[in-house]
Amino acid sequence: MKIMQINVTASWGSTGRIAEDISRLCMQEGWESYIAYGRYVNPSESRLIRIGNSADFYIHIFYSLLGRHGLGSRRATKILIQKIEQIHPDIIHLHNIHGYYLNYPLLFQYLQQTDIPILWTLHDCWPMTGQCAFFDFVHCNKWQSNCRHCPGGSQYPRTFIDRSAKSYRLKKELFTSLNKRLTLIPVSQWLEQIIHHSFLKETSIRIIHNGIDTDTFHPVETEKIREKLNIGNKTILLGLASIWEVRKGLADLLKLNELIDHSLFQLVLVGLTDKQIRQLPPDVIGIKRTNNLEELVALYSAAGIYLNPTYEDNFPTTNLEALACGTPVCTYKTGGSPEAVDGSTGFVIEQGDIEGMKQAALTVWKQGKDTYREACRKRAVTCFNAKDRFAEYIRLYKEVAASSFNNGKQTHI
Repeated sequence: MKIMQINVTASWGSTGRIAEDISRLCMQEGWESYIAYGRYVNPSESRLIRIGNSADFYIHIFYSLLGRHGLGSRRATKILIQKIEQIHPDIIHLHNIHGYYLNYPLLFQYLQQTDIPILWTLHDCWPMTGQCAFFDFVHCNKWQSNCRHCPGGSQYPRTFIDRSAKSYRLKKELFTSLNKRLTLIPVSQWLEQIIHHSFLKETSIRIIHNGIDTDTFHPVETEKIREKLNIGNKTILLGLASIWEVRKGLADLLKLNELIDHSLFQLVLVGLTDKQIRQLPPDVIGIKRTNNLEELVALYSAAGIYLNPTYEDNFPTTNLEALACGTPVCTYKTGGSPEAVDGSTGFVIEQGDIEGMKQAALTVWKQGKDTYREACRKRAVTCFNAKDRFAEYIRLYKEVAASSFNNGKQTHI
């Protein structure tokens, strides 16, 4: 059987790593695995197909600024379609098809003409809206009926011209056109509920939570990282983001820093820009990037609590990584983020509840992190082990391939 995944990245970032992990399991089944991607790539065991080039990327950004996100990259998408025709995959698995690299109308118009089963893992809300990838931060529910006058134009994907109403109608027409050949895979229960209130509510849905490599992320010795940070016996309050946008809650963590007892706690933030680091208070430790994965695991392991004050998110893997390293999580009641924890492994508080974060940190400090370590590790291994979660994709592949075979399409399983 031949599986083709399409994503903005390959083996890079959270969605790229998910696609790569799925491809490894496919190859263990003896199947052919292809990943078509737009930009950002790390070494991969799959057969990689680059969609477009740097020039396509910048031209697509220009399209997006004019309110036409996903409508650039025509030539690159036509070449991709030629590749699909040559490979003739048994299943096409979509991930993030936004991101300045793919013309989604051309792709879906082609898919309408084929009999290939389509899976689509939804990592955000972009497929259900006329513009944005998330809408919680701007408190907008127009996507439930018809997007217009979008309040999120300054967010990703940024635009200067509001074409959200037209884009909404186009997405609705295209994304509902594949009848029973499309299966949507939200990675959180929260996103499943969003789908049920959208124009995709009649589409087949199967929830598969994200997973992580629990062999890589596990409790480790922390003496060296504590010495490097020079924090003595203080309890580390850890915050981490790939990009500290406003919606990630950096301002709230800095407010928390004003309330904590600095003889007990040390706030450590990872993922900052040079400018953000220069603007930090002197009693906050800012790290641009960890030097390697081992250092990241050591930071998770050394932290007393992982703080995730996100205002928009689907199912952040950082929560899972912290749990796997034996560290409890405190998260805002945002999107699917609370689904990672239970009463013995973390705290779920309302958005903007700085005092609630402080009390969560104090609770862990008083009870001792050892009280949480075993439960956190057990929850990560039991519920979010990547091998188990992504094996669900293999079962789903076999299921839809068998169904396709029964409907008359020759499939090799």
